[in-house]
Amino acid sequence: MASLARFVLTKVFNAALTLAVTLFLISAIFSVYTVVEKYSSVREQYILALRTLETRYAHNPELLEEKRQQLWDNLLSQNGLTGNFTFDIINWTKILLIRNLTFDFGTTKYSYIGNTKDVGEILLIALKNTAILFLTATLITFLIGIILGFQMARKPGSVLDRAVSVFGMISWSMPTWWVAIIMLLVFSFYLDLFPSQAMYVYYDLSKLPQDLGLFERIIAQAKIWLYYMTLPVATIVLVSFGGASYLIRNIVLGVLQEDFVMTARARGLPERRVVYGHVLRASSPPIVTYLALSIVGAFGGAIITEAVFGWPGMGLIYWVAIQQFDAPMLVASTWVLTVMFIVTILILDFIYSLLDPRVRVG
Repeated sequence: MASLARFVLTKVFNAALTLAVTLFLISAIFSVYTVVEKYSSVREQYILALRTLETRYAHNPELLEEKRQQLWDNLLSQNGLTGNFTFDIINWTKILLIRNLTFDFGTTKYSYIGNTKDVGEILLIALKNTAILFLTATLITFLIGIILGFQMARKPGSVLDRAVSVFGMISWSMPTWWVAIIMLLVFSFYLDLFPSQAMYVYYDLSKLPQDLGLFERIIAQAKIWLYYMTLPVATIVLVSFGGASYLIRNIVLGVLQEDFVMTARARGLPERRVVYGHVLRASSPPIVTYLALSIVGAFGGAIITEAVFGWPGMGLIYWVAIQQFDAPMLVASTWVLTVMFIVTILILDFIYSLLDPRVRVG
């Protein structure tokens, strides 16, 4: 019991320390960006306002100089600056630390999704949309990978093993954005079966009649979401399932060569019980790692994939925020995804300790 408590405390401490260091780095990096951007904005406002001052006080140079200094000081104060670049960076690092720690991301100048400019609300909508798309694709990929991977491992060198292995290497090497463009050309422009841009999903949802019952509304919304997400999901699964199957195949194949598997077979246990009773549990830690990291990566979205399909998720928001130099959105997106990733790693460690006691003992 003491070893388990020590294991848990160690993992929690490591996760907290990692989060603290990451929080400081994100806040410090974006504080520099924020201060530079604010100084640039202050200079632009100063130049525009200075023309009016020069016209009004051209007859009195001393008063003009005083008004210039007042104008500069007021603009600095309005933008949360002091005029000392180093001090401003330290001050904004503190501000961003507190905001990130409390998940108070403020507002942005742009409306990405919906009719809100609140960064937190935008991120919640984007996370939901990304989860709908990429979690669906990840779970389908994982399910196909498990089924094919185990069959390939049980019969290495078979036609299925060779075919899926070759397909996995080819598909894994193809850029997702290129496959996405091909899918759009074929199924959207030539066959006209699916929409080319998923950003209109909310427009179609808004056109649903208000008098629909709860069950009818759920069915109608599900049809709209399926219509817009079928092509992106098919693209992601097509690119990913071959590589996932090959990865799981190699994991299971390595476990099948272990001594305890040979012992189980020597005892006369049925092959199905050996594979699904012994091999599956021994193979589960790396497979769970693959699934968990894929899921947390899914919440981050894929910038290029979402941009190609116009999917209103985290990847598209991050891409637009980079183009618009939207610091609040970039800070919030980076921090939220970092927290999710580190928490996932922490949960994985606990799952490992349950699946394989050697991890906890070690």
